[in-house]
Amino acid sequence: MPKKRYVAQLTDDERDFLTQLISSKGVAAQKRTRAQVLLKADAGPQGPGWIDQRIAEAFDVTSRTVENVRRRLVEEGLEAAISRKPKYTVRTRRRRRPRNVKEAIVIEREYKNIRLGSEQVSEFAYRPTACKKTYRMVVVRKNLSVERGERKLFDDIRYFFYITNDWRKSGDKIVASANQRCNQENLNAQLLNGVRAMRMPADNLVSNWAYMVMAAQAWTMKAWLALLLPAKGRWKKKHKAEKQAVLRMEFKTFLNEFMRVPCRIVRTGRRIIYRLLSWNRWQHVFLRAVDAVRYPLRC
Repeated sequence: MPKKRYVAQLTDDERDFLTQLISSKGVAAQKRTRAQVLLKADAGPQGPGWIDQRIAEAFDVTSRTVENVRRRLVEEGLEAAISRKPKYTVRTRRRRRPRNVKEAIVIEREYKNIRLGSEQVSEFAYRPTACKKTYRMVVVRKNLSVERGERKLFDDIRYFFYITNDWRKSGDKIVASANQRCNQENLNAQLLNGVRAMRMPADNLVSNWAYMVMAAQAWTMKAWLALLLPAKGRWKKKHKAEKQAVLRMEFKTFLNEFMRVPCRIVRTGRRIIYRLLSWNRWQHVFLRAVDAVRYPLRC
């Protein structure tokens, strides 16, 4: 057997690093495979020292790949051996940022300009009067200065409130998530094509506004029903995924799966029996929603 030109010998720290890397989540598959290759190719005192063909068969790679990983470890180091080599290097110069002419035009023409000076983020626990559950209220205070041209007119303070049931993320991340429009594109599309809130009949502004509010209320009721679905117990993970699916469900799907359900109503003695005459894949979620709305409102 020909003698290996590049012999992989790992230190204790490198071996611990690769072992931890393999068991970590979110690591690229190619990087994890190369780490496994190095651990098996380690010819040091504590390494197994497998041959290239055995490593290739164990991790479904070629012998050439194993050889290249060993070569890069010897020539370039551990990080280069487990990382993907860039396909190209950027040789162009970084462009200089263009001058902000908009700010100069605002000052020159003396437009009213609201400038952000600083902002602070705080939070507190909040429980509405009609609710039994406590929510998290994140408050952003923005210190603004109102200017016209080069003259400062006055200072202004504005507060923005974000209510959430997420207690894990930091206040800054909650605000950043809300500023990323919180799935507003999907909401606008459903209001336009789902409940048709934007397709009001041509009349005066008051009647058109009333039509928009009533149509949008249908989407709000769908979201309210989804938020009422319990997600706890043995099937907490599954129920939580179903809850998010109903919350993001298109209104037409919700209409067919949850509302247009054929049912026979039977009166017997002192009770009323509802017999469902058809089945769909959301029926178990529908029955859980029925149990949730049977009781008084729970926030």
